[in-house]
Amino acid sequence: MRRMKRLMPILLCCVMAVGMSGCAKEDDEIVVRYLNFKPEVADVWEEIAEKYTAETGVKVEIISSPSNGNEQTLKSEIAKRNAPTIFQINGPVGYETWKNYCVDLTNTDLYSWVADKDMVITGEDGGVYGIPYVVEGYGIIYNDAIMQKYFSLPDKATTYTSMDQVNNFQKLKEVAEDMQLHKDELGIQGVFASTSFMQGEEWRWQTHLLNLPIYYEYKDKDATNLDELSFSYSKNFQNIFDLYINNSTINKTEVGTKTVNDSMAEFATGKCAMVQNGNWAWSQISSTEGNVVKEEDCKYLPIYTGASGEENQGLCIGTECYLAINSLVSEETQQASIDFVEWVFGSEIGKDYVTNQFQFITVFSTFSEDEVPSNPLAKEVYRSINDIERYSVSWNFTTFPSQEFKDGVADRLYNYCIDKGTYSEVQSYIVKEWKAQKSGN
Repeated sequence: MRRMKRLMPILLCCVMAVGMSGCAKEDDEIVVRYLNFKPEVADVWEEIAEKYTAETGVKVEIISSPSNGNEQTLKSEIAKRNAPTIFQINGPVGYETWKNYCVDLTNTDLYSWVADKDMVITGEDGGVYGIPYVVEGYGIIYNDAIMQKYFSLPDKATTYTSMDQVNNFQKLKEVAEDMQLHKDELGIQGVFASTSFMQGEEWRWQTHLLNLPIYYEYKDKDATNLDELSFSYSKNFQNIFDLYINNSTINKTEVGTKTVNDSMAEFATGKCAMVQNGNWAWSQISSTEGNVVKEEDCKYLPIYTGASGEENQGLCIGTECYLAINSLVSEETQQASIDFVEWVFGSEIGKDYVTNQFQFITVFSTFSEDEVPSNPLAKEVYRSINDIERYSVSWNFTTFPSQEFKDGVADRLYNYCIDKGTYSEVQSYIVKEWKAQKSGN
């Protein structure tokens, strides 16, 4: 992040010069270029682009970043002559990096369609520079068929008879550790899927899981961002992380060999009962060769860590997917890019793709209550959002200092797993590096 700040003035000047010379035009032809944040749906975006071009005559090109590589891809692509005309920022921190490249979208139909205006990214001038296009949720996905098999065991050590009774960390720990002892009877290799730490695959831990202790600290301090962390929920973070790595399909020293796809394949083929991931994972589960998880058995449990009052905790609900329009391309190209996005989220053809192919839960009023994705995890998220008995955990990782910070957390968690580092080193790094990066030192 600090290196990026030093490069930004130079990069900005270069890109402005390119933009003024006709960026995103090919021989005066308007070309919309969308930098896709989700590589798993790249093929669908390509199909949408073809449909839109066939209907309007406007050429649309799709550029897809690799998994967890949006920021690096954006840095590379934005400097090119044919830069993306539509890109994504991941929240307030991302906006601070890219605000000189963002068009004010206040007067667009897209902004008028946002049901909850508090969700958009605004600048100091009150302008709207990032618009969320999907609401997602994540938690602990479980296979209820395996859980029912466990609850039916005559010699199980717990008294629980359904997952409805598992509503805090202590109960989850009791169930998971007892299931691990009975894994052969249950026909699984471990309770939890492998904890993925192959390079670039650590985001479930250094981002999504770390969000939980940060959420509770923000909540205690009535804050939406902090320059310094006490990391007062450090033990809670360790609680759930230890439960994952000690009751898994693999030995914790093997985590560096595993990807997210490996973890999802283990869950899909019945080698484990639980896996932490988001509603987007259903496409991976359902398309895995040898999948044994039925739709009606694919359920969600909140990520319990031992926080006070978590019996009423719901799923982690939010987004880091904010659309932005490149301010350095011509006004005609800016408008063409806005038109494309509005077609995707406003036309019947586009909405059909959004609901049935992407399986997105959107923030836009153009979608009716009937236009909810059919996949079971999306339905679980939708129910969680509308459950007045529970509170959702907001996505505060959009305020994390930088990708560099998150990568540093991942490095230390990995060393902890392979017994080459201690948890106190993880804790110390989070506190010190958060303060250092937030202060710019």
